[in-house]
Amino acid sequence: MSVLTRLAAPLALTLACAPLPALAQIATVPGAVNDGPITAASPDGSLVLTVAIDGDGRPTYSLSRKGKLLIGASSLGFILTDGPTMVRGNHIIGSEASKPAPSTWEQPWGERRYVTDNHTELLVKFKQVPEWGGREMNVRFRLFNDGFGLRYELPTQAAMTTMKIADELTEFNLAQNGTAWWIPGGEWNRYEQVYQKTPIDGVSTAHTPITMKLADGTHLAFHEAALVDYSAMWFKRIDGTSFRSTLSPNPGGPKVTRDLPFNTPWRTIRIADNAAGLVENDLELNLNEPNKLGDVSWVKPMKYIGIWWGMIRGDWTWAEGPNHGATTARTKQYIDFAAKNGFGGVLVEGWDKGWNGNWFGNGKDFSYTQATPDFDIKAVTDYARKKGVELIGHHETGGNIANYEAQLDDAMKMYAALGVHSVKTGYVADAGGIRAPGATPDTYAMAYHDGQRQVEHHLKVVETAAKYHIAIDAHEPVKDTGLRRTYPNWIDREGARGMEYNAWGQFANGPSHEPTLVYTRMLSGPMDFTPGVLSLEGAKHAPLASTLAKQLGLYLAIYSPIQMAADFIETLAAHPKELAFIRQVPADWSESHLIAGEVGEYAIFARKDRKSDDWYAGGVNDATARTVTLHFDMLDPGKTYTATIYKDGEGATYETDARHKIAYDTKTVKKGDTLDLWLAPGGGAAIRLHPGK
Repeated sequence: MSVLTRLAAPLALTLACAPLPALAQIATVPGAVNDGPITAASPDGSLVLTVAIDGDGRPTYSLSRKGKLLIGASSLGFILTDGPTMVRGNHIIGSEASKPAPSTWEQPWGERRYVTDNHTELLVKFKQVPEWGGREMNVRFRLFNDGFGLRYELPTQAAMTTMKIADELTEFNLAQNGTAWWIPGGEWNRYEQVYQKTPIDGVSTAHTPITMKLADGTHLAFHEAALVDYSAMWFKRIDGTSFRSTLSPNPGGPKVTRDLPFNTPWRTIRIADNAAGLVENDLELNLNEPNKLGDVSWVKPMKYIGIWWGMIRGDWTWAEGPNHGATTARTKQYIDFAAKNGFGGVLVEGWDKGWNGNWFGNGKDFSYTQATPDFDIKAVTDYARKKGVELIGHHETGGNIANYEAQLDDAMKMYAALGVHSVKTGYVADAGGIRAPGATPDTYAMAYHDGQRQVEHHLKVVETAAKYHIAIDAHEPVKDTGLRRTYPNWIDREGARGMEYNAWGQFANGPSHEPTLVYTRMLSGPMDFTPGVLSLEGAKHAPLASTLAKQLGLYLAIYSPIQMAADFIETLAAHPKELAFIRQVPADWSESHLIAGEVGEYAIFARKDRKSDDWYAGGVNDATARTVTLHFDMLDPGKTYTATIYKDGEGATYETDARHKIAYDTKTVKKGDTLDLWLAPGGGAAIRLHPGK
């Protein structure tokens, strides 16, 4: 029993699988108090949530699955910078339960065309006693059959009009140990880190998504959804297998400042029996608001090439000079290649003024409307238009969002007038090195890449771009939290250690990097990984931890609605069979299924083209050679398919020059058939399944 005086008898509420009224009101008698427990269940009854007040007046929740405790009693609340904590001294003053009818909504682009939303919901209203401030805090819980989300909803109230949050104290007390795959939160290189595999009780502070496999085999992934006007959540271990949220810092002040009323982002847990259950899960998308932009038919998934790899390797420069990459002549050459080979766009980095000198973490000299003397942007875009190709714009900020925001509208307006409909943005600076507008035009307020100010900035860029029918591919971004549903022109982000690192050292990413990304970073949303380095070489011939077949498998494993063929066009042309596959593989899907895979080891997908009856299958492997059996149960019944197979050649391995060995095969398959596929160390495969013999 609580040490606080009870004002009403406990009330227990169980949401069974039977439909409830759209908004069933519970315990709403004025002045009444119910300190729980209150329970709710997912539509299939497998997840059961319990909400209560503990002996110190702290709101808690716990979660069980299939009758077994998953998350033990975990506290909820906030630390403020200007008042008592919003943790102790609480009562439950009301609750509302509902079970909406299952619904299906359509994505304009994505891994799958249709998404099903089936959940139950519980809103619990808390209020502190007067001696703790008398403040109100509502928490909304949603239970899906394969996941769970909660968010805080701060209502209008006399006790508080503006909330200044020092930190958020949402706990996650895991009932079991197990294995975790994670990257540290708050480090200088943001999300661009190699994933660690440790016991769960060996995690420190992690970025999300963080993926876990419990001792009993249950798979979990912790993340957040609908991150708007709030700092990103880092996942901090308290002790043993107990974790809590901690927010990205805002140096010199509260981590979040918001006027009431407002809602926080959702804290999410994907829950599954296996790796496929984690991947084929739309939890965060379902917790975001529907499309706010209206008709977005102008957002076009595509494949592209670019003047980029040459700068990453050091062959060319972003800065002006004799090795400048972004010249008019070179861009026209790339446009010609794109037109000939069916690529929709050509990315050009370094076209604008400001790259000379120190731009890393500075960016004050960047112009977003003035080109370098050797780049005629109008001539280039006119030339591209005649060839049926688009220029993909580029805005590197060097982390100086003050300079970028001052030019943002003019820059997007100019691109729109030139027929540029996609823009890659960049924020190259150390973590904590974002230069936000300060007190005067010459001063800056330094901020984190995923703090509240930068979260607000990214949304401003996306909304401004939408006004001009421009899509955004953000690099060095805030992590994806499903906002692509609400703003479908937010087509892509980087937000992880991409292909570029392979240019800077031997086996820089390691063979297990991509098979780990599939089950960690990729759970948040699309990634502009930039596959297709068919030379398998970085600078100074540094080898990639990849076979040639793996480079093709990346187009199936690492989803993006804009997929790059990153290598030099001369190298692409020197691999005509591989180029043929890259030309054919779509960037937009009607269905996606993980048909074989384990976290951090390997991942083989089957995906169906949204514009044809073709299926594609393929993916990536770690350093362990293995044979996997692929089941073609996803194919349409009654049809015969020709499978064109690109696979690791005999003896292939990422560790030697045998990484270039690739084999080609053709088979006839139908629904229900299987295929044994050998994957080399650091290898992969890609298959096109076309109806007809």
